[in-house]
Amino acid sequence: MKSVYAEQYRQIGLKIAYYRKLRGLTQEELAEQVGLTPAYIGHLEAPNISKALSLDTLFDIATALDVAPQKFLAFED
Repeated sequence: MKSVYAEQYRQIGLKIAYYRKLRGLTQEELAEQVGLTPAYIGHLEAPNISKALSLDTLFDIATALDVAPQKFLAFED
């Protein structure tokens, strides 16, 4: 991951956490649905960690949360 994109990855993680909680899912439940570990989901969502993820993973998470993938990519300045 390029450090220049760290803030965008942080925002994606925060949005994943927001939509996951909105759907009433735990990190463990989301991880199970998308075939990832709860620790990986935790790293994605942690505001102090910038964790890169693939588009495949983003699409899987978006599908599990019933959210359009582009909602994760609308960045705030």
